[in-house]
Amino acid sequence: MEDSLRLQSFDQLPSAAQFASQIESRNVPAVFVGCVKDWKAVSKWNPSNGGLGYLEERVGSFMVEAMLSQTAPVFYGDLRSHERVPLPFSTFIGFCKWHRQNVGNSCSINSNSQGHQLGESDTEQGCSTFVDAAPKQIYLAQIPIINAENEARVQLETLQEDIQLPAILEGKNLSSINLWMNIAQARSSAHYDPHHNLLCIVTGRKQVVLWPPSASPMLYPMPIYGEASNHSSVALENPDFSIHPRAQCSMEYSQKVTLQAGDALFIPEGWFHQVDSDELTMAVNYWWRSSIMSSLADHMDAYYLRRILRRLTDREMDQVLLKGSTPTWRQESNVDHSLDQAGQSKDLKRKEQEQHSLLLHELRPCALQALHELVALVHDRVNASDQNQPVSSDSTNGLMCSKTNEQDKTLTTEIFHLEEDPVAKILWILEPGIFKDIFLAMAHNFPRTLEALVLHLLSPVGAEVLTRKFDEIDQQNTEENQNKFYQIFYGVFDNQFAAMDAILNGKESFARQAFKNVLDKYVGGNFDVPKLSVGRDIS
Repeated sequence: MEDSLRLQSFDQLPSAAQFASQIESRNVPAVFVGCVKDWKAVSKWNPSNGGLGYLEERVGSFMVEAMLSQTAPVFYGDLRSHERVPLPFSTFIGFCKWHRQNVGNSCSINSNSQGHQLGESDTEQGCSTFVDAAPKQIYLAQIPIINAENEARVQLETLQEDIQLPAILEGKNLSSINLWMNIAQARSSAHYDPHHNLLCIVTGRKQVVLWPPSASPMLYPMPIYGEASNHSSVALENPDFSIHPRAQCSMEYSQKVTLQAGDALFIPEGWFHQVDSDELTMAVNYWWRSSIMSSLADHMDAYYLRRILRRLTDREMDQVLLKGSTPTWRQESNVDHSLDQAGQSKDLKRKEQEQHSLLLHELRPCALQALHELVALVHDRVNASDQNQPVSSDSTNGLMCSKTNEQDKTLTTEIFHLEEDPVAKILWILEPGIFKDIFLAMAHNFPRTLEALVLHLLSPVGAEVLTRKFDEIDQQNTEENQNKFYQIFYGVFDNQFAAMDAILNGKESFARQAFKNVLDKYVGGNFDVPKLSVGRDIS
């Protein structure tokens, strides 16, 4: 967990201006200890002080929507795992009273239970569903006290008198204020909210585990097109790492906080949080739109979507390359002799020896070793191809154009990881100056090998590495020197457009795979992205 994302704790409540500029703007969670301890609700709603009777008297039999879950004590956001059923508030309070009286017993609530009895009027009001339900299966979640977006949904407006707007929220355009109340111990599965959230504990205790939005890949968010797109698909209490392997690292990105009655927790939009509540815990939360979301104009959505996806794709490509291992060079006592022995194909070796040995004597030992490795890899590939079909010559100077069979082609075009591609591994660790020297030496001394390397051995990850190295040498050279280098490099190819297409197509294939990874990690859908039809017709 990065230090900049660490949760902050405050014993004194900051002003609204300080909260907005120093806390909210950073989009990092914060705990405000005891900031709502003076609420009337903290004392009046406390079950130990007769709070259940007080609430029943205040609200009465007003109908609320209770969550009934078959997966309790864990409550998942997936609509298939629970249902919302109308229930008189007084009936729910009766269940709470029954639980307090029978805590520790395993019997279920039914028409013969002691304590609250479900009468005929309850059944007529749609409560028969709860007759055989255990207390742990029932949860009041997100019951509106105020709802600015839908006033018709407000169910507990009368409780507003017992709470007071925290000073840090003064001037905020609140979306809603809600009551959360559970009977038995309960867990809300990991999810994020599309609003900023201030969670205030009235009675009981909650333990909250938090993950930043950047940890989404470890939590496998539900598909973006689904009804529960803001929820994790991982059952963190019993994860199946064979299905969700990245979840093994999820706790490395998490932080945990315990909230007592009177405490409040700021949960920024987009932060995943899993909430464990002690029995008979009550909380009130405030939701409001962030300034970023409020300022977004609808006509800019498509642009920002593309920008963000591009940024995530670039980051994914960086991460794939950084995971690559560093190759270990073979130590040769006679590098020039190794170069002579690298080509096992006599025909290829004869063609290479006809070239000038310009620049070879100027190369540093590490550059010679890398050059040896690259030449050997190309020759090995040619020999493997020769076992299946001959190498044809398409030009007077002996263009090595291996008609690679489909199996070899698939092996190359489907390599996206650095550690799987020996060519990319060699190129990745080269300093820009050494990289430039090697390719100039190859262009002068082994042009057919260079051509075969680009046209037949360059994998998607290899193409990405090659172009990144081009960028590095461009940054260290004048425009004139850049032009000279590329003239020599591309001058090797009889068809320069074919070389450019091979490099660009490989690079775009690598980016396409990274984009698919982004969809899987952040959007929650591993789609088959249509392959781009790019490049010139070089037939």
